Amino acid sequence: METTKNRWLIALAAVGIHISIGSVYAWSVFTNPLSKTFNWSLTQVSITFSIAIAFLGISAAFMGHFVEKYGPRVSGLVSAAFFGAGTLGAGFAVSIESLWLLYITYGVLGGIGLGVGYITPVSTLVKWFPDRRGLATGMAIMGFGFASLVFSPIMNSLISSVGISSTFYILGAIYLVVMVSAASYIAPPPKGWMPAGFKEKVESGESKPVADLSQLMANEAVKTKRFWFLWIMLFINVTCGIAILAVASPMAQEITGMSAAAAATMVGLMGLFNGLGRIGWASISDYVGRPNVYTAFFAIQIVSFLVLPSITQALAFQLILFLILTCYGGGFASIPAYIGDLFGTKQLGAIHGYILTAWALAGLVGPTIASMVREATNSYAGTLYIFVGMFVIALAVSLIIRLDIRKLREAQKQQELAS
Repeated sequence: METTKNRWLIALAAVGIHISIGSVYAWSVFTNPLSKTFNWSLTQVSITFSIAIAFLGISAAFMGHFVEKYGPRVSGLVSAAFFGAGTLGAGFAVSIESLWLLYITYGVLGGIGLGVGYITPVSTLVKWFPDRRGLATGMAIMGFGFASLVFSPIMNSLISSVGISSTFYILGAIYLVVMVSAASYIAPPPKGWMPAGFKEKVESGESKPVADLSQLMANEAVKTKRFWFLWIMLFINVTCGIAILAVASPMAQEITGMSAAAAATMVGLMGLFNGLGRIGWASISDYVGRPNVYTAFFAIQIVSFLVLPSITQALAFQLILFLILTCYGGGFASIPAYIGDLFGTKQLGAIHGYILTAWALAGLVGPTIASMVREATNSYAGTLYIFVGMFVIALAVSLIIRLDIRKLREAQKQQELAS
């Protein structure tokens, strides 16, 4: 009989995968060195990141069923192969000064590895933590949020000491070792498994396992209203959050008069709060429920985006921005547990992949709105007010979905009474 694995080591393996692929958020470290060395424009270099994020969304949507069919070990190894090959290939592309090959390697291959790796541990962790779903998904997705803090200084140091090409080779080797090791350990729990203390509480009637509203296949889930409610909420949360990430430094300098150096420090701290929001909000959702957490996100951000243009004091401006970033990160971390609550864990990875298409689209829409409105009005205030309107819609959706949940709960109770 196989010994049951340690669920905290499973969680650590999930963090290992996410912290590796999350290094994509540190891409801007390569922007100036690539631009200056090869005379590529900033736009040309930045397109690499955009391609990677686009393929993250596409591969997450299309590979969700693969993850469910073959399990976290195989899909984790596939993710390691694509992301590792993409990073190593980027080193070769740089060595022969080929921008198009950089797009194909880091953008396309790396992006596919990103998408598969992002959804790989989620459904497995939810099954290992039936007592703390939010904490489980928050731990893994926290790794993605914190990755830029970990890898930015490493990348900077390597570029200055061994050059750009060798940096990609070294990083590719690191990612392969970490991700292959993590994927080799990660596995779903035995059927019906529950943690010891929780199992005793369930058997004594002191606690109840999370009662999922349904157990749906991915292709059934997309036909429900509540799937699209989740999609809209994630899309709006990410659109507004990613736009703020894209323009945080110039916006802070314009509104508060901060120096470029101070604004750069603020951007680094934003990554910290993005990561803290992922573990913090997701853990809170275990106690107050996912619907309440999402309603809180939008209520907080309506007020924050309304007051932000009028705050000229640098510290107060930064504190509000950090609060917004916790909601941005928390939205990513809480969504898998919310999916589990509404659709069950049967095909959670595949459903999560479908919902992540909201991220791919938001990555295009958010920064575009921010830059277009800024150019048209010569101010960031207009952008922030547009986002307030979007958050009002998201807040309404977060309340409407409760009606759908209530109806399903009532139907569930009637079925239990009838049986």
